[in-house]
Amino acid sequence: MEDETRAFLILILNTISWVLLWMMVNVIVGIYFGYAFFEKAPTVGNIVYYFLFIATMIALIVHLKRKWKV
Repeated sequence: MEDETRAFLILILNTISWVLLWMMVNVIVGIYFGYAFFEKAPTVGNIVYYFLFIATMIALIVHLKRKWKV
């Protein structure tokens, strides 16, 4: 396999791995620990969870954009 093709496939696999890891962590914390659901009103845990959810999503997107520009 050519080096460029191999590097491209590794980049694709790394991207898929990062996204799946991010999704699994958010599903575990959100659903398993219950931070994704509101009972009657949002709690501090819900607010922190959603803030970190959005912050890490933005960080992941920026990271992946930088990887794909190279």
